Amino acid sequence: MPVYRKLWFWIVALIILSPLGLLAQGTAWGEWGSDELKEMLNMVPEGLAKLEETWHALLPDYSLPGFDKTFAQQAVGYIAAAVVGVALIVLVTYLLGRLLARSEK
Repeated sequence: MPVYRKLWFWIVALIILSPLGLLAQGTAWGEWGSDELKEMLNMVPEGLAKLEETWHALLPDYSLPGFDKTFAQQAVGYIAAAVVGVALIVLVTYLLGRLLARSEK
């Protein structure tokens, strides 16, 4: 169990540090929208354009609606997005683990 405690400690530390991304200029590498790709490459891959029409992020731009006025509000949105992301990953991993464990019996 101590291994899991260390893992959770580092995950929580990363969640708390996630607002540091607000200090960076530009967008994160590989998280470009179609408008940014169009500007950089003068084209948008067809598959990406189709996917963009069907997929809408749960928390676009890592923010909560109405929490974009101050740095503190943006930090809260970043932390909330990190918590939601980690919770979803943990839930999906847990459910897949349960499914795989059942299939091995």
